[in-house]
Amino acid sequence: MTELKKFSKFLADESGKIIRNYFRTHVPVDSKADESPVTIADKTAEEKMRELIMKEFPEHGIIGEEFGTINEAAEYKWILDPIDGTKSFISGSVTFGTLIALTKNDEPILGVINQPILNEFLIGDNFSCELNGVKTEVRKCASLSQATLLNTDHLNIEKYQNAKKFDELIRKVKLYRNWGDCYGYYLVATGYADIMIDPVMNIWDSAAVIPVIRGAKGIITDYCGNDAAKGDSIIAASPEIYQEIIRMLK
Repeated sequence: MTELKKFSKFLADESGKIIRNYFRTHVPVDSKADESPVTIADKTAEEKMRELIMKEFPEHGIIGEEFGTINEAAEYKWILDPIDGTKSFISGSVTFGTLIALTKNDEPILGVINQPILNEFLIGDNFSCELNGVKTEVRKCASLSQATLLNTDHLNIEKYQNAKKFDELIRKVKLYRNWGDCYGYYLVATGYADIMIDPVMNIWDSAAVIPVIRGAKGIITDYCGNDAAKGDSIIAASPEIYQEIIRMLK
């Protein structure tokens, strides 16, 4: 695990160099089949990470948002999202990051949220979580009335889940903001927010944040309280308030 963590940092550093070169340069933006944006920064950063993985661990599989899957049956698979939050990236906001996950038999065992502009490297292994080498944990939150709730896109709640129940949760918390994508999970894991909810997720969105939140002693499940690694949505929260959140949203 020590060597894998070092390699994860290497992937983050190398992809970060590429992303920094394009940040706030008004790069051309293309639309993918699902109408989500993609840039040369997304593609080049993922290409670099894939190249490094195939050189160092040729027997491992890779799942990437931009270039698909290779060696799908491998015991170990790297799951990559070079820029999680491309809409933030192209808008000049720093609320994006690079997601790097490693799974063993499809269970996430290592996760990275790297913010290359702020030089914030957050890594978790389900048991511990570190930000730039310093241990970090979710903060204690006694009640929803003290909680900060984050979400990536408010309109997605109504599209994929029960908007009325989510609105009830909003009215219970102290603060609600859309500081989302992977940076929302970063804020929960480092003790600056208490709840991060995404009503729909792809594997490259969720795989990395699972070991991070678990390692930071938070709870992370899908929207119904089931295994986050097998679901297509995420609730991440401080343990003290998690059960009340699930009761409200179910």
